[in-house]
Amino acid sequence: MRDDGSVPTPMILLDDVHLRLESAAGPVNILRGVSLRVDHGETVAVVGPSGSGKSTMMMVMGGLERQTTGAVAIDGVDLGRLDEDGLALFRRRTVGIVFQNFHLVPTMTALENVAIPLEFAGARDAFERARAGLVAVGLEQRLGHYPGQLSGGEQQRVALARAFAPAPKLLLADEPTGNLDGATGDQVIDLLFALRARTGTTLVLITHNPELARRCDRELRIADGLIAGDVDRRFDAAGRGA
Repeated sequence: MRDDGSVPTPMILLDDVHLRLESAAGPVNILRGVSLRVDHGETVAVVGPSGSGKSTMMMVMGGLERQTTGAVAIDGVDLGRLDEDGLALFRRRTVGIVFQNFHLVPTMTALENVAIPLEFAGARDAFERARAGLVAVGLEQRLGHYPGQLSGGEQQRVALARAFAPAPKLLLADEPTGNLDGATGDQVIDLLFALRARTGTTLVLITHNPELARRCDRELRIADGLIAGDVDRRFDAAGRGA
């Protein structure tokens, strides 16, 4: 609550969100009534078995998948009121996404990959900011390298630099270390949390790693398309601030 008594707008607000897809065997209910509030600056881990709806919930948050029923508001913007062009503009201004498989453009250098979202946003200093982003992730010697010339860890560092370059208010990360070995994954995660702390970005992180989940403020457990648990580590068992 603010000093004037008003309640700040949450970064993420899901209200009874359902998502149903049609299949040859009939309709499949992937999300079955998800309600969630995440405030600005929170770090939230999402855990649960494969097929539980974790990635789908993240896609709905990012405006990459439309819910069947219910409401989705991100930073006060009702995504249900936006057309496809509006959603693309919203993502460009508000959301950064990091995937397990990097999703870099193979025919572009590291510098060009990071500059892409900045150029789409009309930034005149796109390449200067992209260069600064790659320096921040320790890749100042790899600016002109193509993805195929980089290790998996380096490619994910490029993906992090690309996601953070436009200064998103919300970062969605879906198993960002899933294709990396343990030591490299730890380095990437340390970098992810360092960048998030520097920018104050709200983070939603899907992971199967219990240790990684414990680094977040909250841990959501998803099962059968529903939130089955919500642990807030900022508060002790008595409900007081930790």
